[in-house]
Amino acid sequence: MPRSIMLIVLLIILLNFPNASAQTEGNNQQNWFPFTPENNLEEGVIGMSNWLDAPAGKHGFVQSKGDRLVFEDGTSVQFWGTNICSNRPFIEPERVDSFIKKLGKYGVNAVRFHKFTWHAYDGDRSTDLAPEKYAQLDYFQSQLKKKGIYFGWSHIYGQKVLPADSARLVAYSEVRNLRYPWSHLNGTTSGLVNFAPDLQDLSIELTVNMLNHVNHETGLRYADDPALAYIEFQNEDDIFWGAIEYSLKQAPTYKAMFCKQFSHWLKRKYGSQQKFEKAWGKENIPEGQTLEKENICPRANHNFFSQQYKISLEEKRTEDRYLLDMMHFLYEIQMAFYKKFEKAIRATGYKGMLVGSCWQAGSGPSHFYNLHTDYEVGMIDRHNYFGPREHRITEGPVANYSMLTTPGTGLLGTGLQQVADRPFSFSEWMSKVPNEWTAEAVPLIGIYGMGLQGWDASFSFATDIPRFSKFLQSDQGGLYNATSPLHMGLYPAIARMIYRKDIQEAKIMATQNVNIDALEDGKLGVETFIKQGFDDKNFSGTVSSALLAVARFPVLFTDSYEETVIPDLSVYHDTISKNIVSETGELKWHYGEKPYVTVNTVSTKGLIGFVPNRKFELGDWTIETENPFAVILITNLSQQGSLQSTDKILVTAVARARNTGMEYEYDGEQTLLKNKGKSPLRLEPVTFSMSFKNSDKYSIKALNQDGGLTDRTIQVQNDSVRIDTGKYKTMYYLITKK
Repeated sequence: MPRSIMLIVLLIILLNFPNASAQTEGNNQQNWFPFTPENNLEEGVIGMSNWLDAPAGKHGFVQSKGDRLVFEDGTSVQFWGTNICSNRPFIEPERVDSFIKKLGKYGVNAVRFHKFTWHAYDGDRSTDLAPEKYAQLDYFQSQLKKKGIYFGWSHIYGQKVLPADSARLVAYSEVRNLRYPWSHLNGTTSGLVNFAPDLQDLSIELTVNMLNHVNHETGLRYADDPALAYIEFQNEDDIFWGAIEYSLKQAPTYKAMFCKQFSHWLKRKYGSQQKFEKAWGKENIPEGQTLEKENICPRANHNFFSQQYKISLEEKRTEDRYLLDMMHFLYEIQMAFYKKFEKAIRATGYKGMLVGSCWQAGSGPSHFYNLHTDYEVGMIDRHNYFGPREHRITEGPVANYSMLTTPGTGLLGTGLQQVADRPFSFSEWMSKVPNEWTAEAVPLIGIYGMGLQGWDASFSFATDIPRFSKFLQSDQGGLYNATSPLHMGLYPAIARMIYRKDIQEAKIMATQNVNIDALEDGKLGVETFIKQGFDDKNFSGTVSSALLAVARFPVLFTDSYEETVIPDLSVYHDTISKNIVSETGELKWHYGEKPYVTVNTVSTKGLIGFVPNRKFELGDWTIETENPFAVILITNLSQQGSLQSTDKILVTAVARARNTGMEYEYDGEQTLLKNKGKSPLRLEPVTFSMSFKNSDKYSIKALNQDGGLTDRTIQVQNDSVRIDTGKYKTMYYLITKK
């Protein structure tokens, strides 16, 4: 990439999501309407259960072919899914049935069961589930299978050790008494498991026992059930993650084990203390640490490695040998753990996909070492969130930014970890309230992530109830809320677009070249930086995340060292008009002030962003809205054909949502939440006009809030129709041929 273009792109990233509040009016909600659906689980007009290829598993196990998920019979698949967490996999059958109807209706074809073993251990043992828990889990997963919904296991988020485990652990009490800033990890194997064989054996035994369990509803061992799409070894953990330092400070026995492992590794490499000191420099070896004492401790902290990487680039030098040795050792230790886990799972006969972990490891070499361990296991899987750090709505300053302002950043930037010849999954994500622009997230992930970038799986976080939430946040008060009308309410349009492959996948224009052997000498063919807040991460470097709005730029693990070269993309990216057009020509992203995205395919037209009083011509369709911010999606309802040939078209229109009485205060770039409000949730009306070819041959009706047909007809006049969603109090509209 020419240096001038790279600097411009980096400047865009550094703008860091300018506050969008100044682009909209304040707190006037007199015409906002309550969102109070009956939560009718009948299919209605929008339902997608007949799109699911039931039963799940009919095509064999989910496997990979290059960078694609495919079934054993060669059928390709993309998963548009959600998470179901904690104790919810063990709910009563009546609620299971409601969950499954809800998921099917809104087009969900896969579920990630997350950290559910915490709530299901068998007595005082952490290596199996209680019989009554198995019975509930069996029913849930058997009914998903019947519906055509696949499931994956993210069952270990730090394994909670229990008294019956004590005899087999090196220091049970040390693990049992561990305390973290994140209290949910207290007393778990998190961090330590990445190097401690005894703790690894617990995780492996639990997983193997689960795979060998016979589901009494299906009669199949889970290892033999192709509806089990994938298994993840561990959630949000790896040997580079900084949490391990909390563990080591509290677990002296395990720390000694870790130091001994590293000391042996160094002795094999250097042979003597003298050669070791010469390679590292005495100033980099803490006083009293020697190979003979076997007490040389590596740093295992992604923040530390990221800081050192930044310093090495600023000083134009390679990494110090002591840092390179630490990272290489950690890489080998984690690789050994993952290969051990993989071997045990494959020994059960399970043929589905495997995931090492979903967690990244900072900037530079440590990031790619960690990524490569996941690569060697199977599918690449990652997490990201956008919005406030808090887990619950709190009054005060709000991170009120729109991802549209800075192309490819926020959630989409996660795709810079996609690898050229592996499937890619985004297994946890959410744009969190009280950010006001959360309606942008589902279209961006569906259109750019699953569409243009060709991601293979998405699992939003999280579906905790089989109905829409009564509040802007989840009914339990949490901000990870897939059951918002601004989230799952958009699935009937976006899921159709994904399954029908409306968006053409972009070609690979360049690769981020990484040679693992060269990392040992500090040679990295691409610069990469990860700025991590809490659950939120931003990505930058040689490949700007903005380029994800153009085409694909995956990581490629090369056989030899190669520099990464980015071609001139000025034909797609006009930095003067601030427009980025996708390589496929179907998508346009305008950034900066009043940013927006347009979608123009044969089966879907869309408008997302800050677009007041502007006409957008998208093929035969023209859309104009009076709203400062809106999401308007027009999509073919049928499984085949185009907008021109179909008999039925779904129009979805949303803007913002607030709890009743919810109040913000705007002060320039600062937004404050003054009042959290209460139930019911209220939706901002969208007023927009559409004109389209032969519109006089169509009729338009408002659907109800559950997507069911009503008798409320909207008149077409002069080849145009004007809709005020506040008048009809719904986000859904049906266009049919007369």
